[in-house]
Amino acid sequence: MAAPQDVHVRICNQEIVKFDLEVKALIQDIRDCSGPLSTLTELNTKVKEKFQQLRHRIQELEQSAKEQDKESEKQVLLQEVENHKKQMLSNQTSWRKANLTCKIAIDNLEKAELLQGGDLLRQRKTTKESLAQTSSSITESLMGISRMMSQQVQQSEEAMQTLGKARPGVRSFSQRHQLQSLCLGTCHQALPPLPPTLVPKLADVGGFSLLRQRGLAQSGRCCSYFSFWVSWLY
Repeated sequence: MAAPQDVHVRICNQEIVKFDLEVKALIQDIRDCSGPLSTLTELNTKVKEKFQQLRHRIQELEQSAKEQDKESEKQVLLQEVENHKKQMLSNQTSWRKANLTCKIAIDNLEKAELLQGGDLLRQRKTTKESLAQTSSSITESLMGISRMMSQQVQQSEEAMQTLGKARPGVRSFSQRHQLQSLCLGTCHQALPPLPPTLVPKLADVGGFSLLRQRGLAQSGRCCSYFSFWVSWLY
């Protein structure tokens, strides 16, 4: 039958191996962790608890080794204790490295999120600037159309004013034309018949000068009457 001391040593060794494996698993979880920081903190808390339990079992094993009656058994157990301590120190080194790796990953992730947020802000700013430019272009186009319509209206008003001013002149010209026709008709009735060869030459008013040159204006009273009306008209 095994002595109680041997049973205790066996239990300590089993517990040490168990806690060592659990610490290694948690360290790997920390190494693979990419955040958030609260998850890393939770994993580190669990690792600390396992290290405390592991250290406590190693101390128990060391105490059991010192209580051995046989020096040979004592040295064997002390060597096991030394190996467990070295393994625990190695785990602590791996733990620190895993934390460093995890913190770098979290920092990179946060930087990426900040950059992505900056890109979104720049995209929003660019979109707002594009909308502002589009709105400005539309406003300028509308103002140009408004100015063009205003010019067209002004030109139409000027044309109407010009037409209104021209109407009295048109009426005056029409009245003069009517008086001229009346005068010519009166003179035509007063003059004797003309030779057929001279009729085409009298198509305009200048034909009366030819009449005077050839002495064909036989009625002085008619010529004076005609000259009076022509001078009044022109």
